[in-house]
Amino acid sequence: MNIAFFVSSLLSAYWNGAATYYRGLIKALHDRGHTITVYEPDAYDRQHHRDIESPSWARVIVYDNEEDAVLHAVEAARRDADLIVKASGIGVFDTLLEAAVLDLKRPRNWVAFCDVDAPATLERVENDSEDPFRELIPRYDFIFTYGGGSPVVRGYEALGARLCVPIYNGLDPQTHHPVRPEARFEADLGFLGHRLPDREARVEEFFLNAAEQLQDRQFLLGGIGWDTKPLPQNVRNLGHVYTADHNAFNCTPRAVLNISRASMARYGFSPATRVFEAAGAAACLITDSWVGIEEFFEPDGEILVARNGDEVAAHVVDLTAERANEIGQAAYRHVLAQHTYAHRAAQFDEILEGALV
Repeated sequence: MNIAFFVSSLLSAYWNGAATYYRGLIKALHDRGHTITVYEPDAYDRQHHRDIESPSWARVIVYDNEEDAVLHAVEAARRDADLIVKASGIGVFDTLLEAAVLDLKRPRNWVAFCDVDAPATLERVENDSEDPFRELIPRYDFIFTYGGGSPVVRGYEALGARLCVPIYNGLDPQTHHPVRPEARFEADLGFLGHRLPDREARVEEFFLNAAEQLQDRQFLLGGIGWDTKPLPQNVRNLGHVYTADHNAFNCTPRAVLNISRASMARYGFSPATRVFEAAGAAACLITDSWVGIEEFFEPDGEILVARNGDEVAAHVVDLTAERANEIGQAAYRHVLAQHTYAHRAAQFDEILEGALV
């Protein structure tokens, strides 16, 4: 099958946390025999911060950040694709694309919406009856989400979605895997995440609060936007960490921390890419608490859960090197067995095959 994806970027993870998801899923779909073309805009300076060059498993077309270029890309997809997938959060011309790809619908093709931030999308649409995306939802053949579970499915179905299915984040074991620790990433706890409005308060609570309590421990912060944020003296700010360094970032600290965005924590069932990246590196992961964690990893056995910064600090104090290794290895075994992008791509194909019946 020829599949066209319109995404924020496949080539760059700069201000683009969904890059890992796109790369893992698209690569796995290619491995299953699909031909993939990815359309991404030249926006947000991402093309100057590429993590990868055009891969062998997808043809990447970078279009100018102009309306005519967007429409030209849409027309190219019409000619070539059996399935057109418009992802959320491209950041430029989203409203135009969400309507334009639906105009490509024909009797022998499908058009899908892939929502990489479904809780935020649903809250936006439910709070604004005039949101232009609202009336488009029933026209898509499929709504794929990378998180949210049954609450997100119910939310989309209430808005008229024909079929809404979560295809969760996963692991590409060829990209994220255990490596030797590196001295530049040594710390008791590391956190990797961009500074975003619906995450900042939770970073203050779960990460910075814990750091302030444990002045004798070392904390490591990676991500864009933290340069102007006052930080405790024991927090080292790395700035943007390129994906090539994520394995070392995960493998070196005693533990790494996952902090969900506020909307994802409210809906639950939303394991971030960071969760599977860390598990794939056999890292000991501490996560904020959200409903549905146990469907992905066993709390206390494969992942540590914290309800606030006090509990994060308690985990850091109690965690020995031996215990951290046990938790990381257990998560590693589990993610390889059940949560790779090969598993996700097989699910994707099953959905399409079911639609053909």
